Amino acid sequence: MDVHSLTLLVEILDAGNLSEAARRLKMSRANVSYHLINLEKSIGLQLVRRTTRRVEPTEIGLKLYEHGRTIQNALLAANESVSTLGQSLQGRVRLSVPSGYGQIVMSDWLIEFRRQYPGIVLDVIFENRVEDLLRDEVDIAVRVMSDPPQNLVARDLGPVRYVACASSAYAEQHGMPVRLEDLRTAPLITSAVVGRQLRVAAYLHDDRHEVLLEPGLISENFLFLRKAILAALGVGIVPDYVVQEDIIRGDVVTALDQWRLSIFGTHMYMLYMPNRHHTRATLTFIEFMLDKAHSAGRR
Repeated sequence: MDVHSLTLLVEILDAGNLSEAARRLKMSRANVSYHLINLEKSIGLQLVRRTTRRVEPTEIGLKLYEHGRTIQNALLAANESVSTLGQSLQGRVRLSVPSGYGQIVMSDWLIEFRRQYPGIVLDVIFENRVEDLLRDEVDIAVRVMSDPPQNLVARDLGPVRYVACASSAYAEQHGMPVRLEDLRTAPLITSAVVGRQLRVAAYLHDDRHEVLLEPGLISENFLFLRKAILAALGVGIVPDYVVQEDIIRGDVVTALDQWRLSIFGTHMYMLYMPNRHHTRATLTFIEFMLDKAHSAGRR
């Protein structure tokens, strides 16, 4: 068994199937399959289970994968140390962030990071789809959730606090919700998951309640939702950072402040793969973001 064989096994299992592994390795599928079969023959054990769509490791395959990943990461780190010797920090970080949090909270942090580290390329995607977390071209994903996946490293960026709010003009003309149940009939402005019934979880001390919502205006774009709230179209249920400045100015007022509201999750997490090699650029970015979240009081 050689290093090349181990790293080939890592690439196959990371890709999930032989065709994708062949594409990444710029080899033919038959060639990848040939090398895998030879590796299994040399060991005398089956390393992966093949289905029509995926390959999954056997117990011994998983152990060899972990060794191969460690070796691959060490080689990548050694190559990076040599190639960047005497140079300023360089590299590329591909980041996936929620549209609202990314634009309203993180954009200034990202600009500051780019100024501080001009040699690092930031490739930022603004999206909200959770199923994209494990896409291989993304180094780091920032997402709202209550319980992060066990197979990912989750760094806490702080709590997400939802508020029930409306413009001062709307509150003066229509009044604000007084009871939690009033949210059922109020003209609501919020975000939702397509095809899923929207519920707001509300916590008061140790008591948890749920209320089904029927919003009149729905969007994943929180900047648009903020405009709709300021236009007095109804009562918004949005994260506090969306309308924080408007509340300070008095343009927006809140209701049900005794309740802790949540729709998609209670915390913002920075997520990344535990066994993937992280470049100096990526590690520097992670620590920079954690420090900014701490300084902003979000951690």
